[in-house]
Amino acid sequence: MSDTRSLPVPDGLDGMRVDAGLSRLLGLSRTVAAALTEDGRVALDGRAAIKSDRLTAGSWLEVELPEPATDAGTAGIAGPQEVVAGLGVLYADDDIVVVDKPVGVAAHPSPGWTGPTVVGGLAALGYRVATSGAAERQGIVHRLDVGTTGVMAVATSEHAYTALKRAFKERTVTKRYHTVAQGHPDPSSGTIDAPIDRHPKHDYRFAVVADGKPSITHYDTIEAFRAASLLDVRLETGRTHQIRVHLSALRHPCVGDLAYGADPSLAKRLRLERQWLHARILGFDHPADGRRVEFTSPYPPDLAQALDLLRE
Repeated sequence: MSDTRSLPVPDGLDGMRVDAGLSRLLGLSRTVAAALTEDGRVALDGRAAIKSDRLTAGSWLEVELPEPATDAGTAGIAGPQEVVAGLGVLYADDDIVVVDKPVGVAAHPSPGWTGPTVVGGLAALGYRVATSGAAERQGIVHRLDVGTTGVMAVATSEHAYTALKRAFKERTVTKRYHTVAQGHPDPSSGTIDAPIDRHPKHDYRFAVVADGKPSITHYDTIEAFRAASLLDVRLETGRTHQIRVHLSALRHPCVGDLAYGADPSLAKRLRLERQWLHARILGFDHPADGRRVEFTSPYPPDLAQALDLLRE
C-alpha cells in the first residue's frame, strides 16, 4: 500500500532542487527524498520529476509514499529496529524511558514515513516498551513533529501507559517549548486561544478554523533580538502543529517554518534548515509512586548556532 500526497510549492522553496524541497516539506531525509524521486514516485506539475529539477513557487508536487516496513515482535515494539543517530536517553526505569529526540526522527512508523523512528531506535537499544496502543505506536503517549527536537516520554509498562495517557488527557503534564518566532509578539507575553483543525485546502497542514478543536497556547518572551524573539511556550492543549499554527496565525511564525509562512531569507542567514522549535521541559507525576518528575533537553547544535547568530 502507499500514500499519495499533492503538495503546493511555497514561495520559500522557489528554485530549490526537488529532493531538497521534499526533504523540507515532508521532514524526510535528503537520501530518502532522492530515492523516492529516482523510483519514479515524484511528479512535478503532472510529469515525472528527477531529483535535480528545480521547484517553482505555485507548482504542485505529487509524492507516492510507501508503507513503512514493520518487524513486529522485536523487543516488544512494532516497527524496524534501527540505530538512530543522536537519540539520547535522559532517564529510564521499569515504567518509563525519557528520550532526547533529534531532528529528522518520527515518534513511530506511519503510512507516510520511511525514515527513523523513536520506537525503532529504542528497540535497537534493547528497550522493551508497553504493548498498549496501536501496533505501530506501542508505548507512545505523545509525539513531537519530525522537525521538532527535544524531550519525549515513552511508557515501558502497561500501568505507565494508562497513567500517562490519562495525565495528558487531564492536562496535568507540563509541556514547555522554546521557539524563536519572527518579529516581536505584542504583547510580549500572552495567551492564544484559537481552535485548530486540518487546513481546508492542504491535507498535510493545520489551521485556525472556526469549528476546530479547542486549542490554547501560553507564551512569554525570554529574549528579543532585532529580527526575532526567543519564546517560552506552554501548551494547555496538545493539537498537531499547535505552536506552529498559533504563532503563524499571530503573524509571528517559528523561524525556519516555511510550511507556515516563515521568511526563508532569515532561516538562510541563520543556517537553519527546519523550524526553530524545541521541546525544552516535560514534567509529570511518575506512574509508579506519584512523585513529580521533570526533564530538560539542551538545545541541539543547529538551534544553538542560530541563537548565537541572532545575538551577534
